[in-house]
Amino acid sequence: MSNIPQDVSRRRFLTFAGVGALSLGAFALAGCSIGGGSGAGGTTTIRFAWWGGAERQKAYLAGMTLFSKQNSDVTIEPEFGDYTAYQERMTTQMAARDVPDVFWIPSPAVLTYRDAKIYRPLEDVGTLDLSAFSDAELDLFRIDGELNTLPKSMFSPVLRYNQTFMDEDGVALPETLTWDSLAEFLTDYSKNNAAGRKGTTYGAYHDMPFESFLRQRGEDLWSKDGRLAASEDGVAAWIDWWEQLRKAGATTSISEQDGIEPGWSDTGAKVLATFANSNHIVDEAAAFPDYEFRQRDVPALADAAPGYHFTYFSRFAMYAGIDDDRVDAAGALMSYNLNSIDLLKLVGLSAGAPPSLALLDEYEPSATADEQKVIATTREIAAMEQRPRYEAPAGSGSWRTVMIRELEGVTLGDTSVSQAASNFVSAVSSSVGN
Repeated sequence: MSNIPQDVSRRRFLTFAGVGALSLGAFALAGCSIGGGSGAGGTTTIRFAWWGGAERQKAYLAGMTLFSKQNSDVTIEPEFGDYTAYQERMTTQMAARDVPDVFWIPSPAVLTYRDAKIYRPLEDVGTLDLSAFSDAELDLFRIDGELNTLPKSMFSPVLRYNQTFMDEDGVALPETLTWDSLAEFLTDYSKNNAAGRKGTTYGAYHDMPFESFLRQRGEDLWSKDGRLAASEDGVAAWIDWWEQLRKAGATTSISEQDGIEPGWSDTGAKVLATFANSNHIVDEAAAFPDYEFRQRDVPALADAAPGYHFTYFSRFAMYAGIDDDRVDAAGALMSYNLNSIDLLKLVGLSAGAPPSLALLDEYEPSATADEQKVIATTREIAAMEQRPRYEAPAGSGSWRTVMIRELEGVTLGDTSVSQAASNFVSAVSSSVGN
């Protein structure tokens, strides 16, 4: 459930100022510190690790510079990379017990990192200001009753569409959007628009809409006790929905989109709509400035189970092995990430909305037009009934790879939908010890 726009996660993997992924470690080790200077002169040095593309790196470096100006006794050593390189480096650092003091947590790794015991409990950190959150909200953030991670941002699955194309073609999405009505609309659009556009990309790999689809059926992707909760029937229904669209010519072909995971730069001007995370519109709309993009809640089954909506919290944490004399400085940095309007104005909403709705209120007047759409979605979903949602268990990190492999088999005609669903459930269940 990566919080990276499609092109960034799949193709660009860029780093600040053009530094390639293989150079990231050297960049960090070269002592490119922000602040008072490597712990000298009474300052405390905090290593801070995050992921993203070039623009995010640049924005966060500016934010860390501002933090060090406001906290002259703290020096920040940034460590960053693309999403894949970040995870690989964290695995190496965990093995060496050399984890950054404050770090972002990839979505498949929340419970894996917990089991590796690299989270420090947070409730005794005096410099960590949690006053923006109610007790009920803090309870949502706990893992097994312990507050050892915090949300750095939040987002939800959406259907994003090109309003410019809608206007040109004289069409509009159904007001009440079900999976059936969306499929019919996309199929009709693909057959009838004069420009030869397709309704959408083939997007069965999209993880968050898949999870929403399961929850609408009364299922979950993961169970509370760390097992795969999706049934073969649920997985098959999801794959079949996409297969019907693909066979009807309502999606770009696998060759047109260069594989199961389409690049946005390749397909953004070819399709009317696509599934995405609510924050992706910030970066991806900018890739096509001549078009206006809008977004709305994902379709719902006609008999959708109550409470299926969910807000995904992207988390960060403090390292369990941090020296006691650095805890207060690390706590101040985490507070800055949680509460600072100055930081938010620098980094914007490309990584998601802040978990504090009060901070979102403060930021809203300065938000861009596309960020306003993120805010509207965030408020809409936050107001919905939401039943509990569970993090991906340890060992589940490859589940998306398994899904893509099975989708490739189906689209090539080598695997039936039912067999692909059975293969997926079997492989992922084995990986998490079901």
